[in-house]
Amino acid sequence: MKKICPSADEVLFQFISGRDGVETAFHRLSGQQPKCGFGLQGICCRLCSNGPCRITPKSPRGVCGAGADTMVARNFLRAVAAGSACYLHVVENAAGSLRAAAESGRPLKGVDVLDELAVSLDIGEGDQHTRARKVADAVLADLYLPRNQKMTLVEKLAYGPRLARWRELDLIPGGAKSEVFDALVKTSTNLSSDPMDMLVHALRLGIATGVYGLALTNLLNDILLGEPQLSSQPVGFGVVDPDYINIMVTGHQHALIGPVQEGLGEPWAVELARDAGAKGFRIVGCTCVGQDIQSRGGEVFAGHAGNNFTSEALLATGGIDLVISEFNCTLPGIEEVCRQYMVAQICLDDVAKKQNASYLPFDPAGGESIARRVAGAAAESYRRRRDKVTVNVPRHGYPNSLAGFGERNLRAFLGGHYRPLIDLIATGQIKGLAAIVGCSNLTAGGHDVFTAGLTRELIRRDILVLSAGCTSGGLENLGFMSSTAVEWAGEKLQKVCRELNIPPVLNFGPCLGIGRLEMVAAGIAAELQVDLPQLPLVLSAPQWLEEQALADGAFGLALGLPLHLAQPPFITGSKLVTRVLTEEMEKLTGGRVIVEGETGKAAEQLEQVIQQRRVALGI
Repeated sequence: MKKICPSADEVLFQFISGRDGVETAFHRLSGQQPKCGFGLQGICCRLCSNGPCRITPKSPRGVCGAGADTMVARNFLRAVAAGSACYLHVVENAAGSLRAAAESGRPLKGVDVLDELAVSLDIGEGDQHTRARKVADAVLADLYLPRNQKMTLVEKLAYGPRLARWRELDLIPGGAKSEVFDALVKTSTNLSSDPMDMLVHALRLGIATGVYGLALTNLLNDILLGEPQLSSQPVGFGVVDPDYINIMVTGHQHALIGPVQEGLGEPWAVELARDAGAKGFRIVGCTCVGQDIQSRGGEVFAGHAGNNFTSEALLATGGIDLVISEFNCTLPGIEEVCRQYMVAQICLDDVAKKQNASYLPFDPAGGESIARRVAGAAAESYRRRRDKVTVNVPRHGYPNSLAGFGERNLRAFLGGHYRPLIDLIATGQIKGLAAIVGCSNLTAGGHDVFTAGLTRELIRRDILVLSAGCTSGGLENLGFMSSTAVEWAGEKLQKVCRELNIPPVLNFGPCLGIGRLEMVAAGIAAELQVDLPQLPLVLSAPQWLEEQALADGAFGLALGLPLHLAQPPFITGSKLVTRVLTEEMEKLTGGRVIVEGETGKAAEQLEQVIQQRRVALGI
């Protein structure tokens, strides 16, 4: 029997271990050992037929003459470009959905956000639908600019002192899609060999990712679907109710899932479900789009079950009748589990097309039609499979997990401004803030192992943790967003949590929530009249997984934040690239990469950064 990867979630681990005949990523990890040393260091190139080439002491250059610095920087930029492209695809679809809603006159649920964003973009004319269309058009126009024209909305949305520094360093990106395009050109065969130029290009892509793919996507979704709302909700596999037709959603695009969710709550959908023998339809969140729905709530949403690597196990409960995929974190491994458990699949966006999935192209103007087709497929799958498959849902998760934090409702919670939080930090009741963000992977100790360990260490040191991404899905299933976690915090943080009735880890939802965290940081910095690198705030993507995480990281470095990783990106084969990212970057933007693979040591280093910044601020 293959060795199974450990998980911080013991219930999940035991469930996977007991499912004979079901293969998951937890089983496949051991078959990929040992890892390729050249790949880990980023010194492998297969761009042309003279390769693949690799760098060794005896062969310090590839056939073309590229050395380790060029090869590593090229691979790194290409990965950041791919990650940035993913986020830009999401904001492009969100803007398209907002434009379609504006043109049709459909109700907009986040008018306050629209008003605030329109003012920021100097859009003041017309009714709400006219202004929404103009906002969408402004976003799309910026995405499609040529690379030699600077993106205009960065100038309107970025935090002032950061924008000034970006101007000094010539980091304002041109048209975002053109920046991605030219990054691919630049990193092709026998083109750029300048590692510094490629690293600067990665920073520009990071800014485009953060301002557009993260922050603006959130705001556009808020206008369409409503703002995040603080609420206590059940999490984990226990949200699956076998009496309902359960639809698992995977991806990142709430703008695409929103119309389906609305339709499944309509009387026609309830009747369809009852005709099939069920009480109704339920959407079960898995991956970031589930956390986006969790933050806004609404009819038919059962709850969030877990992050990316829980999806195969969730299907193996037998309680899921249909999978809707619309973006990444949709593991190819679900295809075989779906076959075994007779689960139908529908893909709404062909970037996430699975081999055995039906393709239902999303049409922003045809929401009800899509919802009806999804409901029909789910009901048919329920009829076909439920008398042939055993449903076994383990007791898993927590009944009351606080979710739904956003930049606006956090400010409102604090009384309309960030001064109360600043006072808690200034008086030492909270030492500082740590943003624990990004993915889950299986290699930093196991599934969510490092993330959970680092979070526990930080809150024990009276550091308030803000979470966004798959980290949130893992941490909430372990109780970090529940009242239980208060006992795990340091004495001072415990007192703050009890007085404010909050857990020591605040759930900002999906990876898009990283954009919300940047807005919070900018709000605090503005209150203090300092730049972001001066804040007692640290950033960690402890179990980063994929190229999108590298684009997130490039944004963090451009913001001037110290970025901790439990494992380095694939750059260690280049002394120059490693030195720039871990040391010299601090002189440019204020940010740097900190690599530490032990939770205690990582927490100690992050605490030291916070203490240094407290001293510099005189607190």
